[in-house]
Amino acid sequence: MSFMPWFPMLTVLSMFYYICLRRRARLASRGEMINSRQAIESNSRALPMSTKAVQYAKEVLDFSSHYGSENSMSYTMWNLAGSPNVYPSSGDFTQTAVFRTYGNLWSNCSSTPAPFKRTSVNFFSQDYVELAFEEPVYPTAVHILETYHPGSVVKILACSANPYSQSAPAEIRWETIWSGEPTRVNSPQSRQFTPCLKEISFPTNLLRLETNSSLLDYYTELDAVELHGVKEKPVLFLKTAAIDMSDLDDDYDDKDSCELDSLTNQLSNTGIREWTNNGYFDKLPYELIQFIISHLALPDLCRLAQTCKLMYQHCCDPLQYTHLSLQPYWTNVNDNSLEYLLPRCSLVQWLNLSWTGNRGLISTSGFSRLLKVCGSELVRLELACGHFLNEACLEVIAEMCPNLQELNLSSCDKLPPQAFSHICKLSGLKRLVLYRTKIEQTALLSILNFCPEIQHLNLGSCVLIEDYDLVASVLGAKCKKLRSLDLWRCKNITERGIAELASGCLLLEELDLGWCPTLQSSTGCFVNLASKLPNLRKLFLTANRSVCDSDIEELARNCQHLQQLDILGTRMVSPAALCKLLECCKELFLLDVSFCSQIDSRVVQELVTRFPSVSIKKSFTQ
Repeated sequence: MSFMPWFPMLTVLSMFYYICLRRRARLASRGEMINSRQAIESNSRALPMSTKAVQYAKEVLDFSSHYGSENSMSYTMWNLAGSPNVYPSSGDFTQTAVFRTYGNLWSNCSSTPAPFKRTSVNFFSQDYVELAFEEPVYPTAVHILETYHPGSVVKILACSANPYSQSAPAEIRWETIWSGEPTRVNSPQSRQFTPCLKEISFPTNLLRLETNSSLLDYYTELDAVELHGVKEKPVLFLKTAAIDMSDLDDDYDDKDSCELDSLTNQLSNTGIREWTNNGYFDKLPYELIQFIISHLALPDLCRLAQTCKLMYQHCCDPLQYTHLSLQPYWTNVNDNSLEYLLPRCSLVQWLNLSWTGNRGLISTSGFSRLLKVCGSELVRLELACGHFLNEACLEVIAEMCPNLQELNLSSCDKLPPQAFSHICKLSGLKRLVLYRTKIEQTALLSILNFCPEIQHLNLGSCVLIEDYDLVASVLGAKCKKLRSLDLWRCKNITERGIAELASGCLLLEELDLGWCPTLQSSTGCFVNLASKLPNLRKLFLTANRSVCDSDIEELARNCQHLQQLDILGTRMVSPAALCKLLECCKELFLLDVSFCSQIDSRVVQELVTRFPSVSIKKSFTQ
């Protein structure tokens, strides 16, 4: 019977754990709650008719990725500025805005890093775009014109800062005016997406759309965004007081509060006052409490730390912060936030600051103080779209993070070219993402010479590199462990660079040569790739019109483990060659033959019927 005194406190912990997990599950559907309740609210809103404004986006200020080139308008986010180009037509049009990825294909690649252990359950965003409008208004509606594979938008935010104001704002607030979970729309046809919006207390002319395309069958395409609003703050009149909207602004659910109060009363009636100051929490194994609170999201962990000294000790244990992702909370992360977390960060190994700190919220000194505390233990650092970064920040990374193995600088397009020279000091790097950065050739060659452990390298849309043949040659000579290489939209690689790459990097599994116009099948470069790289699992030859049957047949002969192949736009591949490929490559699950002139809809249907395990993509226009 000696175990009996443990029973009441174990019950407390179990019930607390259950309530926290159930609350998190309910929060996952918060977007649906907002939609249903605010639909009622919107029906009873009285608006001043004389001050209504309808406007399209004037300018695209920032975005995380796009399918197009940095030097053109086709498939770029810049197409979201202005009135519609395509809508209400449906299909694949170059005049639309298209993000770089779709579906779950990229998450299944060896180059995709593992997810962080503690991530908010209601954070779904993968990409974003920020749009500026001419006049600040109180939003009453947002119309998003989706022209191909709709359903990717998961969040709309409004900002209090006016991007066209001459004076710096005293405060920058971001408010979510709509959010929802990723959805799968059965039809690829165009639609106007008009979610029910939450009312905000400030006028705005800066909106941010966040998207998640993981459930979509192909690229989503956006044509325009139309903002409706009023210049004076609207007065809300409810026809009925049956619904109280205030609970949607509260992070804690009222029902959970009632359950916790009830639990407290029950324990009071069973002699809790006779326990020690901490109840029996301090008698439980330390590891058990640590395991229970490890399931809490970061804000909940910080709140729990304020309840008592014992919980403060547990919630501030650096072991709870070995994986620290601040990306879901980017709207609130600033120097003060980092300062608050500093005592807990001595053991951080994975740190995600992607999307954070923009518009002056994180300073160089604030970032430096954080890395001085956690840099020695860091092995992974995610800084995608970190526009607060400058050369001093990269210098601090190089000095404070000697064990760093993964560095993501995707879309850090405001970093000056000279800043990248510091990366070569990180000799243990295994994964480096430089997509859409201004890295120059000299800095890149230094990195490749001093970082021979690199396994995954992303140089997509790096427009300042002058000679990709030289880069490929150095890769082949120095980076023998390379497993994935993204050269998306590099403009000057030729068969010479491909030959040196294939001869030196024999472990390559993923290679993206999409939209590389200087590669020609007639030189034998693709046949050479297929013969030298039998481990290939992903090969993108997007928009290379010269890809022909001999290239496909060589892939079928040598690359038995091929899983993804993109030959969009080729005129030279026949149905017979594709049949041979599909018969030989049993692991193939993605084949993109969009705009392939010899592969019409009838052929695609025959291939789908014959090879049902393969997802064959064929885009259309109307």
